[in-house]
Amino acid sequence: MTTTVPAYTADQVRAAEKPLLDAGEPLMLRAASALARVVADELVDRVHPRVLVLAGRGDNGGDALYAAERLAEAGMDVDALLTSGDAHVAALAAAMSAGVRRIEADGLDATGYDLVVDGIVGIGAREPLRGAARETVLAMLGADLPPVVAVDLPSGLHPDEGSADDAVLPAAVTVTFGAAKRGLGAGEGLAGRIVLVDLGLDLPEATDRVEVERVVAGGDAQRA
Repeated sequence: MTTTVPAYTADQVRAAEKPLLDAGEPLMLRAASALARVVADELVDRVHPRVLVLAGRGDNGGDALYAAERLAEAGMDVDALLTSGDAHVAALAAAMSAGVRRIEADGLDATGYDLVVDGIVGIGAREPLRGAARETVLAMLGADLPPVVAVDLPSGLHPDEGSADDAVLPAAVTVTFGAAKRGLGAGEGLAGRIVLVDLGLDLPEATDRVEVERVVAGGDAQRA
């Protein structure tokens, strides 16, 4: 059963996050923990699943890499491809320490994985993917891909308008943080099933709505 929830622009979400971030709330770790749980749910029938994490250099990539850390700690076989050549420093270090392997785009065969996590760019990106990230996505689109879980929104999808060009990985599931983004409702066929992670943001009233599969609580930021 799905439900509809208010949908917000990227600027509205960032404004709502700021007081919590200023107060030291570990929103990235809470988001990553919830993301890892959703990915694990998608792989519940797999024995020792293989996961490919696509991570950009920003906070979206940080979410993905911290989730990769948790998945590796749970015994999954996790590879990380840094689509910009570098990454969120602390998140990358945590992922590597947990046993996540860093791989390169040359010779990538994404069909060998059970699931792909798309953490290339997030709500701060308003333009189509460019450079190496674009080349990686376009190459992957020509293959028989496993299911994709998008981090916050499919990379390359405009967070407010839902517009996109051809360099977007269609998601089976989008795990969106704090609030549903307005573009998710307009990006027909790209977001897949939407899971909203409640991070306790204080948000204004909104007239736009997005249909989500379920709402889950933000994860525990503390290490087990």
